[in-house]
Amino acid sequence: DEIREYESLEGSELNKAKEVLAYEVTKLVHGEEEAQKCLDAARAVFAGGGRSTDMPTTELSSDNFNDGSISLIDMLVISKLAPSKGEARRLIQQGGISVDDEKITDFAAVISEVKFSEGVVVKKGKKVFHRFIKK
Repeated sequence: DEIREYESLEGSELNKAKEVLAYEVTKLVHGEEEAQKCLDAARAVFAGGGRSTDMPTTELSSDNFNDGSISLIDMLVISKLAPSKGEARRLIQQGGISVDDEKITDFAAVISEVKFSEGVVVKKGKKVFHRFIKK
């Protein structure tokens, strides 16, 4: 009967049910403190336009930059947001990547090293956020 109850959920009710389920599973596996941190981070990311210090983060070193910039393709592969350069290129060309809320469709796009002082947020699809910072 509980399953049928959830089948009738729509929109924000369904999202709330997913949030509760994710929290409870994380709590069981990692403990209540970690579950709360994850919940807070998710709320900050989705309600705050993708800004949170708790989101997955990749630290780039000077070695990752070439002439003061890094290609978006290299960022996606380094962070494992894409398994290969070919897949990264496809994601970009198909409009699946945004950098700091700006959709990028040029697979030759590069990001200046200067932008990393505040952190750069890459969004893959609708729900995967990843932050990049420079050490």
